[in-house]
Amino acid sequence: MNNPSILYPVFALAALTGLVLLLIPFTRVRAVLRREVRAADFRLGESAAVPDAVRIPNRNYMNLLELPMLFYVVCLIFYVAAQPTPAAVWLAWGYVGLRVLHSVVHLTYNHVLHRLGVFAASNVVLVSLWVLAAARLVR
Repeated sequence: MNNPSILYPVFALAALTGLVLLLIPFTRVRAVLRREVRAADFRLGESAAVPDAVRIPNRNYMNLLELPMLFYVVCLIFYVAAQPTPAAVWLAWGYVGLRVLHSVVHLTYNHVLHRLGVFAASNVVLVSLWVLAAARLVR
């Protein structure tokens, strides 16, 4: 039987993605109700009239749909073919933790260098997961 422990971080990252997705309509509707923007400003995505605070949740959501796809794939490889090691599970949780931290920084005070540092660290963890998966499959 396959070890499902590698899938728990997958569910956690999917939950984070869902939470950020919920922020998008919340911030957009709030901005329209406050008359900061018009509903028409979202007709083709986001016009230049949309304030940064309203754009950021959408940008963060897009970030959670880009490189994390490689995370989902490598976790599925571990689950199906490589049998996850404790190190792989720890790395997977580390990746999720770093992505949570990235979202917190991005959605709150948005300091670019802090966000970059967390983003870079998450990418190192992601590459490590791929190297570990490849090594497990080669054996």
